[in-house]
Amino acid sequence: MRFEFQVYHVTRAACKHYQDAAVYEHLVSPFSALTSLILRGGDRQRMEIENARPYFFGDIGCWAERTEVHKAASLGQTSQLQRLIQSGASVNVVAVDSITPLHEACLRGQAQCVRLLLDAGAQVDARNVDGSTPLCDACSAGSIECVRLLLDHGATVNSALTSRTASPLHEACMGGSSDCVKLLIAMDACLEAYDIYYGTPLHVACSKEHTDCVKVLLNAGAKVNAARLHETPLHHAAKNMQVEMIEILLEFGANIYARDQHDRKPVDYTPPGSPSAVCLQYYEASPMSLQQLSRLAVRKKLGTRALKAIGQLDIPKLLISYLCYQ
Repeated sequence: MRFEFQVYHVTRAACKHYQDAAVYEHLVSPFSALTSLILRGGDRQRMEIENARPYFFGDIGCWAERTEVHKAASLGQTSQLQRLIQSGASVNVVAVDSITPLHEACLRGQAQCVRLLLDAGAQVDARNVDGSTPLCDACSAGSIECVRLLLDHGATVNSALTSRTASPLHEACMGGSSDCVKLLIAMDACLEAYDIYYGTPLHVACSKEHTDCVKVLLNAGAKVNAARLHETPLHHAAKNMQVEMIEILLEFGANIYARDQHDRKPVDYTPPGSPSAVCLQYYEASPMSLQQLSRLAVRKKLGTRALKAIGQLDIPKLLISYLCYQ
């Protein structure tokens, strides 16, 4: 029998985004950041994951085993967590991939545990090996209560991005939580934060087909024609054949003629005769009205202040409603 060995450094973010339950469960067990995937007999569908010895990670030092505090925080065991804290257990101990108990609680949306940890002095902006903060994890989980608690304790909304992590606003858009998106924007989250893999939060919301998040971002002043490798949010909407999203983007001024790195327009990604293709072709053949052009000009001038500024304009309420797409 022939054996082949491959070694991977499996990160929490990779497991989270790909939802690999087997790898995730192994990841949170002791001494398993570095794993060996053993492919038996050439059958690459059968894989076994084995522990490898611990290693040292830069300025963090040697990570510890996943503690009882981590487990209680993850499972929402508030009574157990409270007992551990009262007995002197550290709330800032880091386990595999520099994950703290607060990361665990936020990723699982355990609001009561988040409150206990923060009140006990948990570091609100602690970063794991991927650079994600507890706020990123809370947004990913779509837990508005956890997000509020973190913000009330001074969590940084616009933390510096790394090559491995997205902003809290990206995570909220990825998870489709429009409530989290609204709250982050109210706290001045950067609408144009750029992730090297996804682009802006609007790119994420369009690629993940979260129309409610798209509406919130655009109303707040997100740039509708932001580009990642020349690819715009409209390209994503067209690829996903999201007719409602296509219409929303176009009403907010999306460039229907924009070409991506493959020199293709959004309509080029739609099947001929499909509802999305018909929609795009209609807008191509129908020039914008002066009224619509005026609305776009006003909103462009106001930029990210549009959401607050429009309501303060000394103009009739009917015009305010029109400018706000109501």
